[in-house]
Amino acid sequence: EHNTEQIYNEIAYPLVEGVTEGYNGTIFAYGQTGSGKSFTMQGVVDPPTQKGIIPRALEHIFESVQCAENAKFLVRASYLEIYNEDIRDLLGADTKQKLE
Repeated sequence: EHNTEQIYNEIAYPLVEGVTEGYNGTIFAYGQTGSGKSFTMQGVVDPPTQKGIIPRALEHIFESVQCAENAKFLVRASYLEIYNEDIRDLLGADTKQKLE
């Protein structure tokens, strides 16, 4: 019964804060097909309260980077799908290519 804004604030926000302090972070969405993993991670643009964890996290990270002074940042992200023991990078150039 939570919207993605509430989920982000309660679960992902502290993790992303740690990332902005130099720690690695992972959000692992696991569950049956059709249980809402993709929606929770990606969300929809309208209404804004249903924007997913990924766009919220990226906004959070880049806002922190913009505000930082005298610091360099390297931002890397991956969005992996594991299905039937096959791994694919959903942000890669070829999303159908299986990873080893």
